[in-house]
Amino acid sequence: MTDSVPAEGAAPLAGPADAAGWLTLPDVAERLDLPISKVHQMIRDRELIAVRRDGVRRIPADLVANRTVLKHLPGVLTLLADAGYDDEAALRWLYEPDDTLTGGTPAVALGGDQAREVKRRAQALGF
Repeated sequence: MTDSVPAEGAAPLAGPADAAGWLTLPDVAERLDLPISKVHQMIRDRELIAVRRDGVRRIPADLVANRTVLKHLPGVLTLLADAGYDDEAALRWLYEPDDTLTGGTPAVALGGDQAREVKRRAQALGF
């Protein structure tokens, strides 16, 4: 990734491959046409996921495609949290390459026909 450098000994950080793939919270608020306070609430309610990159909380741009949050994202985030995943681990899971999914990652598949399959896989992690 070009917009962050992991700490010494840390694993590379998951998420979009380039800086253009990340949005700051004010950018997300503008894209969704919402007040910034609503974006913060959505993060607290696990409707969105935000992680720190270079000291700034950011959200992968493809999770707020077409000026809306991906339909199944809140459910998947809740399932991952129930399975014990923190935000960094959930983000890694969402962007883990998977050749069996259209688009190659669960994050991309959430925006297509395999969204329910991604949800099923996230649910299975809790067992």
